[in-house]
Amino acid sequence: MKTLQFIIYGHVQGVGFRFFTWREAQRLGLTGWVKNQADGSVAVLAQGSEQQLEQFSAWLQQGSKTATVNYVESFSLETKTIFTDFQIIH
Repeated sequence: MKTLQFIIYGHVQGVGFRFFTWREAQRLGLTGWVKNQADGSVAVLAQGSEQQLEQFSAWLQQGSKTATVNYVESFSLETKTIFTDFQIIH
């Protein structure tokens, strides 16, 4: 299992982006979380297979129909924490 963190920049807050991200993570069978950041970006931590994470990354580049994604940063993380579901953090 691989863990990636994503930071999504653009018009991604106040447009349902966290919900749509949660829904896509559920569809792909990923675990982790999504949350708004103080600077207007959205942070995502996702765990899954290489293929699942590649599909998720491609989706994040496009975002939901209500959002405008300018760019996405991604980082591979080493963690001992294993998530059991995907959550929206408020």
